[in-house]
Amino acid sequence: MSNLNKEVKITTADPSALGLFGLAMVTLVASSLKLGWTSGVSFVLPWAIFLGAFAQLFACINDCKRNNVFGTTAFGGYALFWFAVAMSWLIKGGVFGESLAASVDPKQLAFAYLGYLVFTIFLTIGAMETNKVLFIIFVLIDFLFIGLAGHGFGMGEIFHEIAAYSELLISIMAFYGFAGNVLNATFGRVFLPLGKPFGIFKK
Repeated sequence: MSNLNKEVKITTADPSALGLFGLAMVTLVASSLKLGWTSGVSFVLPWAIFLGAFAQLFACINDCKRNNVFGTTAFGGYALFWFAVAMSWLIKGGVFGESLAASVDPKQLAFAYLGYLVFTIFLTIGAMETNKVLFIIFVLIDFLFIGLAGHGFGMGEIFHEIAAYSELLISIMAFYGFAGNVLNATFGRVFLPLGKPFGIFKK
């Protein structure tokens, strides 16, 4: 008897739309705080944890199943970022005790933002070979981290403004990207154009 090898291919849906929706929601709520339209982080926290973190973590895990290294790394990296940001706000708010809250040094967050700027710059290069909407989102995220790091290092209020407006624009573009991914897949045609890859690094 001959051994027959069967290959089973499991098809999973592209999780990018959900990941982008999570990004759009958390940056919308967070930018309202930075722009002074709202105050306090109490109601920013749930959106940071469930939309910024868990939605993008879900997208990360499912992109991993699709062998999408870029999507896995990007969604996973930013999911962990929002978990860390939420934890930082909780520490600063005294949830884990007064001693931890009293020893907060904003410059440590600034170094974290600097690290994420490096992370995002490399992802921006990779995004050039995905679609133009995603590339624009990553460029805006670069400016967000420039603003966050600059403000954290005390380099002036202008950096806070850069972060605030960049974050709002990220939300707008992420909403469009989420809608394009959902509607284009649902209708089986380009309903909302996302822009072709630049084709510089990948033929």
